[in-house]
Amino acid sequence: MGVRELRNRSRACAGEVECSGTGIMVASDRLEDNKMATTASASLLNKNVSSFVSRTQKILINGKWVDAASGKTFPTYNPATGEVLSRVAEGDKEDIDRAVKAARAAFESGPWSKITASERGRMIWKIGDLIEKHLEELAQLESLDNGKPLTIARVADVPLAADLFRYMAGWATKIEGNTIPISAGGGKTQYLAYTVREPIGVVGQIIPWNFPLLMAAWKLGPALATGCTIVLKSAEQTPLSVLLLGELIQEAGIPDGVVNIVPGYGETAGAALAAHPDVDKVAFTGSTEVGKLILQAAAGNLKKVSLELGGKSPNVVLKDADVDSAIPGAAGAIFFNHGQCCCAGSRLYVENDIFDKVVDGVAQLASNIRIGPGMDPSSDMGPLVSEEQLNRVCGYLESGISEGAKAVTGGSRSGDKGYFVKPTVLVNTNEKMKVVQEEIFGPVVTAIPFRSVEEIAAKANNSIYGLAAGVWTRDIKKAHRIASLLRAGTVWINCYNVFDAALPFGGYKQSGWGREMGHEVIEQYTEVKAVCTPIS
Repeated sequence: MGVRELRNRSRACAGEVECSGTGIMVASDRLEDNKMATTASASLLNKNVSSFVSRTQKILINGKWVDAASGKTFPTYNPATGEVLSRVAEGDKEDIDRAVKAARAAFESGPWSKITASERGRMIWKIGDLIEKHLEELAQLESLDNGKPLTIARVADVPLAADLFRYMAGWATKIEGNTIPISAGGGKTQYLAYTVREPIGVVGQIIPWNFPLLMAAWKLGPALATGCTIVLKSAEQTPLSVLLLGELIQEAGIPDGVVNIVPGYGETAGAALAAHPDVDKVAFTGSTEVGKLILQAAAGNLKKVSLELGGKSPNVVLKDADVDSAIPGAAGAIFFNHGQCCCAGSRLYVENDIFDKVVDGVAQLASNIRIGPGMDPSSDMGPLVSEEQLNRVCGYLESGISEGAKAVTGGSRSGDKGYFVKPTVLVNTNEKMKVVQEEIFGPVVTAIPFRSVEEIAAKANNSIYGLAAGVWTRDIKKAHRIASLLRAGTVWINCYNVFDAALPFGGYKQSGWGREMGHEVIEQYTEVKAVCTPIS
């Protein structure tokens, strides 16, 4: 599903939000006079969501919702207001220990290890059905906790999460080995040799805050399909939708201890999970900086590691491109999800002949983006997730301007309440600037002209990252030639941000190890065992 389709579908949803009685109605001057209550008014929210955020959230260990061992809680904030939305049990090392013990017992001796692949698949499919049934609640929680527009959460985050579980449900019965003709024995002895794929064991999963529900699905789906058990740490900024997902996983019939969810901080709960000696694998999505710390922590017992990390993705527009498609495509590539997307097209390279036209078009679209609380049905872009992220993005804007970049549009914070940043297009940039080299993770794109196809691959590859890239041209031969030269895990041609549960996603270089989704992800959660016996 592409950004343009999502935008069209979200527009169609806006009227439904206004008349459904479940959406929050916000005044048009929402940035200056936003009066949302600390936990949002129960009369304006879905009643189940209102009840959910009003209670202190607990930890899921061995099928039970429990307090943190320390008794501590931490606040999660509404990024549209900066006010406390809910309180959540603060898991740490002791809670991780309890969760890992539960996962180990479930893996080695619980009913999960004995059920058929078909039954496992039915349970996973039911999770998808339950996500769809509770779409409105999950979408509202995602919007409140993360800040993204409710309309986008309805048509993207929640449906894609449901689809991921259904796709992985099908894989449960298709995890196979091979029979292998071997030449050992010199013909005097014949051997039967075969391989089997077995679940890797207890998996620690650490997910980010930009797509909380969807990233949980990306991690949990293949782990469940392969028969693993899981300890999942949600991001401390956005734990709510994942905790509701935990309730749905229980309702789907997944046995106790198979999925354990421990919210908490990265430096305590996350570090303990990555280093735990009884965890067989850790899967992490987040920054490259933290990914390197995960590797160090995992070295203790040489646990398997998969990483989906940062990006600084080039988006290349050639002079023969369909400009009417490339301009909104380039805008969507960077401004989707407020630029808080690891594969955001944050480096826009445009061939000289059409540079001004494309930059002006992207800037015009950026200036027309309506910024406001995610729960406002008229909002195109919500706030950044946290004050920390706001300061980070604004710091990069200041750095870029000080180094000589010019903001064609945007370039600063929007309003003085909540964590809003104006969509920004920077020109007069070069490859030596921090805004070009480093991942900003916000609605900021640097636009750089180029002269020829021969030079663009080197420019596009001039990054420590290699997560994704885009190419816009009418010449399909040229498109595929450039795609072959780009060192990136995904290359979109005349489109951007197209995701599907069947399409693998991951990066080259410092953008990570391994792949999410598709059949490739099954390899990340299985071990291959070779079996050999003489038969003559």
